[in-house]
Amino acid sequence: MLRLSGPRAAAIANALGAPALRPRHAHYARLRDADGDVIDDGIVLWFPAPNSFTGEEVVELQGHGSPVLLQQLVARCIALGARQARPGEFSERAFLNGKLDLAQAEAIADLIAAGDNRAARAARRSLDGVFSRRIDAVVEQLVLLRIHVEAAIDFADEPLDTLGGAQVRRGLEQARTDLALLRRDAERG
Repeated sequence: MLRLSGPRAAAIANALGAPALRPRHAHYARLRDADGDVIDDGIVLWFPAPNSFTGEEVVELQGHGSPVLLQQLVARCIALGARQARPGEFSERAFLNGKLDLAQAEAIADLIAAGDNRAARAARRSLDGVFSRRIDAVVEQLVLLRIHVEAAIDFADEPLDTLGGAQVRRGLEQARTDLALLRRDAERG
């Protein structure tokens, strides 16, 4: 499979011989070189922005899997104005376009590099947002503590229902414990 991302993805697919593309539909195509000779035939899928992994226009070209034919398709796409992505660039684009948070983008790299089932499962959980949700919960807990402390300082003379010092300390200790567990889990993979 060959994946194109960016504003010219559909135009490049059309120049290869893809028919008029409908979003998220599989289209049979005879993919051709500059002389019109068939390189390969296969399936073309189009995902218009922002409804794609990267948040950009994305086209997937699915051929027979021959390395020789794939290299010919890559060369033809480059001749039409594409370039090969850097390692991790699709995840980077997804992050920059708000499709992934940083923990999820890093989880993709971890998933690709996973050397065993345990590492793959941990990366999958991070990609699913488990790690991010745990971080968000600690942040929310700290923000609530801050609100109570600021209210107690700003309105010291008012009869407000704020947390006492012992409750604030317990909340901070809980946040410290939660962060230590997050760090431990992140180091384990």
